[in-house]
Amino acid sequence: MKSKLAAILFACAAIVPQAALAQDPFANGTDMQALRASVKADKRALVASTITLTPAEAKAFWPLYDAYQRALDATNRQRTLVVEDLLELNKPLSDLYAKNLAGELMAADEAEAKARRKLQNALMKALPAKKAARYLQLESKIRAYQAYDIASTFPLIK
Repeated sequence: MKSKLAAILFACAAIVPQAALAQDPFANGTDMQALRASVKADKRALVASTITLTPAEAKAFWPLYDAYQRALDATNRQRTLVVEDLLELNKPLSDLYAKNLAGELMAADEAEAKARRKLQNALMKALPAKKAARYLQLESKIRAYQAYDIASTFPLIK
């Protein structure tokens, strides 16, 4: 049960931004299996279509993008563990355990913010500022959709 719900949370978090932002056959959500299979590719395609990069810019940008996505995956795994812990208990928490879970969520938020700062600094050196800012804005919108989706399904502590 806990693994299924956690998987659904993060599948939805990955899918929602694509359906909301992308202008493709999957945008209406009718072919969910195909959408799930192409989430990472679609996000990359969305980014590529949103910021037009020269070959030299692309050579500098995509390794930074990939590194940031790996950092996001790590923070998402941290959050998944917290969600799984909450779902597993499904009962009122002790104050000490609640404090521990809150600390773990804050650590994931801080790790994500650190990765975003590192990305911003690297992008500002690698790309024209306008293109770097455009990508950062797009990534921020995607993360906001994901955060909303997770928050809307995340159980409140009892």
